[in-house]
Amino acid sequence: MIRPDDLLTGLDDIDWAALGHAYGSAADVPALLRAACGPDEKARDSAFRVLSGNIFHQGTRYSASPYAVPFLARIAVDGPPPARVDALWLLTRLAVDWHDAYDLPLGIDTAAWRAAVVPHEESLRWYEDEIAAETDEQRLGRLREARDHAAAGHPVDGREGALRSYDAVRARLPRLRALLDDPDPTIRTRTAYLLAWFPEDSAESLPPLVRRSAGEQDPKAAATVLLSVGLLGNRGDAAWLLPHLDAEHALLRWAAATALARLFLLPDGDAPSGGDAPSGGAPSGGAPSDGTPFDDRLLDRVITELTAASAAPVPEPGTDHDGDDLHRYTARTLLALRDLAPDDDRLLTAVAHCLRFMDVLEVRGLAARLLRTDFEPVGPAAFADLAPALQCVLRTVADRIPADWYDTRLSGPATRDALSALGLPDTGPALRAYTGLPAEEPERRDLYARPHRPGRPRAGGA
Repeated sequence: MIRPDDLLTGLDDIDWAALGHAYGSAADVPALLRAACGPDEKARDSAFRVLSGNIFHQGTRYSASPYAVPFLARIAVDGPPPARVDALWLLTRLAVDWHDAYDLPLGIDTAAWRAAVVPHEESLRWYEDEIAAETDEQRLGRLREARDHAAAGHPVDGREGALRSYDAVRARLPRLRALLDDPDPTIRTRTAYLLAWFPEDSAESLPPLVRRSAGEQDPKAAATVLLSVGLLGNRGDAAWLLPHLDAEHALLRWAAATALARLFLLPDGDAPSGGDAPSGGAPSGGAPSDGTPFDDRLLDRVITELTAASAAPVPEPGTDHDGDDLHRYTARTLLALRDLAPDDDRLLTAVAHCLRFMDVLEVRGLAARLLRTDFEPVGPAAFADLAPALQCVLRTVADRIPADWYDTRLSGPATRDALSALGLPDTGPALRAYTGLPAEEPERRDLYARPHRPGRPRAGGA
């Protein structure tokens, strides 16, 4: 562990007051960074909470955000043990926001992200052109204010600000990769999770990840490493994942299947290059050394493992991926595989099983989607005569979504409309009766808790 003064060398050379965050001037950031690697535990925890709320406010990054990255990276590598974990979490958020929410199971598309960002100089030219042509004084004043803000170095929109932070973290990956060999399994886990979001650096990240996959003893760290190999690799990397389909721990089998599923979903010939594999192994790219075929037999094995995971509670420990929601991640992966196995009846049934373990807000959204797009109208049919997948979806909806949600924006009209379109009962009491559940709803539960892990905090908090 290095002294705080050494971790923060150069901190006072930055004009923080000229930078901004969610609440205005970033002049408070130096004090927060000092507290974040200081000896006072309460002050340290508070500093990370405040930092995550101002330089990463609800996912938005600001002009100060990338300037904080080098110091957070030093803390992650050499700071006090609790601060190292929190620093890695904040670095990941500064880089990729909550990309789990919309980029799994395939992983982040940095090429599309970069293409969507308007260069800062181009934005400044746009402001100048608009100012030159504007005659309305009120609008002219707003344009000049926005132009001056941008000219001072502040990002023009959220995508630009996010990309600045992403690239600032990317520049620190060479030092951060070494943490895959850290004695602390939580550090190894957070590092593997971070690396998965940088596909442009897969050639450098895959070899140490693959080496770690062979010897990692901590189940959560091992699962995270496998998922990262799957998110960064191509089909040539399947050889490193296959042995883990036979692992004793259920979490490792799930992680290997999820990683392999992502490789199945890559367009043929369009997989990202992972560079060279570690010495003694197959090159990453092309066929793996054991000639593993991406055929129906392997796909069946992957689906079998994911189906088993869909019907079982999350093993302990879990995983940080997808907001610590293994079943949501599994459902996404199974739905993505449907084009590859359109006649496999297990897929929808397994997705329906996943609903039983997800929080009610996720149940509401995914169930409405399934009912709307994946089932044909059944009309007046007995519940016992329905397809098993539809039975499971309906019983979960009846059991988990409160009756008073059917006519509110929380459930939307989406669930009720989808039920009506199928010719099924579209109110809570009627659906409970139809599916054979008791008429009386159970005592109202915490709607945000998952049934299999009540009270367990969501992963990723600082």
